[in-house]
Amino acid sequence: MPDFSHTYEVVIFSIGDTKAGTKMGKLQLKDLSDDSLLNCILWEETLNRIDPKIFRAGNLVKILAGSYNEKYNNCLVSSLALEKEAKLGLSKEERDEIFNKIVEFAGQITDEKLKNFVVSLLFEHEEKFKISPAARLMHHNYLGGLLEHTCECLEIAQRLIPAFYKKVDTNELYAACILHDFGKIFEYKIDTESGLIEYEENFQKEWLTHSQWGFSMCMTNGFKTVAKMIAAHHGRTEWGAIVDLNEKDLDPMFYLIHHIDDLSAKFGKTAISDLG
Repeated sequence: MPDFSHTYEVVIFSIGDTKAGTKMGKLQLKDLSDDSLLNCILWEETLNRIDPKIFRAGNLVKILAGSYNEKYNNCLVSSLALEKEAKLGLSKEERDEIFNKIVEFAGQITDEKLKNFVVSLLFEHEEKFKISPAARLMHHNYLGGLLEHTCECLEIAQRLIPAFYKKVDTNELYAACILHDFGKIFEYKIDTESGLIEYEENFQKEWLTHSQWGFSMCMTNGFKTVAKMIAAHHGRTEWGAIVDLNEKDLDPMFYLIHHIDDLSAKFGKTAISDLG
């Protein structure tokens, strides 16, 4: 039987349209008693009664009223209460500090043309970069999440370089760390009041993915190795990679950014709860 005493953590929330032309909310919750997931639906009438801030990822909530399916893994929610509000993400001071750290890494690039390219992009899109999440769901999905993820990648790279310095071009590796997800500042949008993250419709009309954006920008400006590192960072074409790491005779550099990105996405400050 359903237990309305359980506390749930908000995992992800989105709003779509029904066939009747009304709004419908899709909410995924994690039951803190056993980490199981509960998929919920909220009709428009319910959405109109609830403050959208309650759906912020990381919030702790309780279901006050709803009807479950027979397996109790889906719920039509009619009333929801906020137990504990999660942080929006990084504070302005934290975001400024991490942005400056990323700029310092970019300043260590000794190839002047590449350094100017990276630094120019950072400052041209500074405000968007400082608030962007790194994802809607998978990792670093909060205000400033992309900054955190990018900096984690750079710090991982910095620790790897002493062991592999004879084979690793620091210039290209740092540039790829900074730019591999940079297109996400255009791919996602975050409501800085509610913390809700959505895809940016205009981006999807012009580009396929953030990887395509990064690859295209780097290729256009003559940084082919960095472009291919970005193209390969998702590892497999079925995971969104443009260059599949199963291909033969690839430059070893192409593998590096994939593994660095994966380490941050799995072991970094991946969730809002990791920020304390």
